[in-house]
Amino acid sequence: MTKSQKIAQIKTLFLEKYSNAATELHYTNMYELVIAVMLSAQCTDKRVNMVTPVLFAKYPSTKELSRANIDELKEIIQSVSFFNNKARNLILMAQRVENEFNGEIPCNQKDLMSLHGVGQKSANVVLGEFLNMNYMAVDTHVFRVSHRLGLSKSRTALQTEKDLTKLFKDNLNLLHQSFVLFGRYECKASNPKCENCFVKQYCISQDNFKPR
Repeated sequence: MTKSQKIAQIKTLFLEKYSNAATELHYTNMYELVIAVMLSAQCTDKRVNMVTPVLFAKYPSTKELSRANIDELKEIIQSVSFFNNKARNLILMAQRVENEFNGEIPCNQKDLMSLHGVGQKSANVVLGEFLNMNYMAVDTHVFRVSHRLGLSKSRTALQTEKDLTKLFKDNLNLLHQSFVLFGRYECKASNPKCENCFVKQYCISQDNFKPR
């Protein structure tokens, strides 16, 4: 089997198995999704979903969030990892959206990445999830899965993103979400469920690959 055939088969298998894959973060609009994605950095989606209902109710738009009292915001999100920095970034993000983008979350990667607390991975997740744009995002799950399947040998998340984008070309958002779900529930860091794995014939290692 050639490398291109392997890539094509892996892609097909993931798209078939996870045809409706989507983020497990709860949101109703792009503003809420940006906040949820920012909070999810190095934190579980389950934990984020526990704090966002109160946050969204108190700060329903960037207008209210831009004027938030940081101590009150910290109290709401204190169970989330790195809540001090995230509270600061949330307020700065909202202030920039209000001052530079007329209160509307920007819909392109460059402008999204100009917001405090929004890096390339977060921007790609938002654009792919909400607008179905063709972006790959690499978190710890995607990194681990792609390396176990021999799709990348890169040591960083951003370079792995480039590798996967070049290999798969399209359906990148769905593939991103598929890899996240697969890595979260099947191809786990420890004790992966290899026995009934639907792509085990392509697996080259059970190592717990982590981006640098």
